[in-house]
Amino acid sequence: MLVKQAIKLAIDWIETIAKKEEGFIGAYLAGSIIQKRLDESWSNHSDVDIMIVSRNVPSVKIGKFLYKGVLLEASHLPHTAFTSKESILADYHLSYSFAHTSFLFDSSQILEQLQQDVAEAYPRQEWVRERCARIREKIDGGLTSIPADRPFQEQVMSWLFPTTVLTHLFLTAALENPTVRRRFEATKKVLASYGMNYVYENLLKEIQVHSLEKRDVQTSLTNLKSTFDLAAQYQQTPIFFASDITQEGRPISIDASQTLIDAGNQREAFFWIVTTYCRCHIILAKDAPQLHEARLPYFMETVKLLGITSKKELDRLAQGTRGRLDWYVEKAEELIERNARILK
Repeated sequence: MLVKQAIKLAIDWIETIAKKEEGFIGAYLAGSIIQKRLDESWSNHSDVDIMIVSRNVPSVKIGKFLYKGVLLEASHLPHTAFTSKESILADYHLSYSFAHTSFLFDSSQILEQLQQDVAEAYPRQEWVRERCARIREKIDGGLTSIPADRPFQEQVMSWLFPTTVLTHLFLTAALENPTVRRRFEATKKVLASYGMNYVYENLLKEIQVHSLEKRDVQTSLTNLKSTFDLAAQYQQTPIFFASDITQEGRPISIDASQTLIDAGNQREAFFWIVTTYCRCHIILAKDAPQLHEARLPYFMETVKLLGITSKKELDRLAQGTRGRLDWYVEKAEELIERNARILK
């Protein structure tokens, strides 16, 4: 399938289904598809991200689903997030996709003009620095909020995500997409282009994946496949990431990690392997506790590769990352100063 065909199907879904929702205002493309040419091939390891602007945001995310042969992922955003260009420009996730998007639908006749204003101001240095400052706050806040009273798989997630948001610091400074699943791949490419490979190696050390062997990562993924299939089969509790742990989501959660390992990028693959493991066990602990207990040793073997066996290690790692946060901010500022695409 070509990118233009995937977009056409996304438009069809908007026109026939999403547009009829109560409170629907508009919808636009986000994620990796907005970086692609229309005549490029569209991988089955990717989904088409659609952001729906609405006056009536549902309590449960639609998430990933197959529509006429293409995997779509729909997310709702409140219309109040689009009241001013300043609020959008300060939000590093929202601003990138909104500044670079193609609209699928805009019933308000306001969003498209707002998008043009955001796109014009997006590369200005003052807004790049503001977004990086927000990222720093997000990392620091997350690393001080690892819950002591939650199950271990949730504690690991609470450490892993804010730590790896360090990658978004550099993607944002480079005016690149702060992607979620492929954050390490994208950051590796950016930092290599600036001759800052040493920074990338330090980012890998923050989550202890810098010296991982291919065979160990492969073993972790092989064991994860069985856990994933069980979580997909037994999940019942509505969770915001539930659609990622389904057979429809398997090409992204499992197959894409295999592709990275096969290419010798096992270090980059491990972040999403651990993420998916955590999500599977969050589901199983709620909906199939006996299976959660039965599969838990495989999860523990995986996180042990990161030197983690308890919250004590998570707290130690979090404290270390916080102590180095200023250094990463300085390196991001160096990148901003060297980035010729940023308008001063």
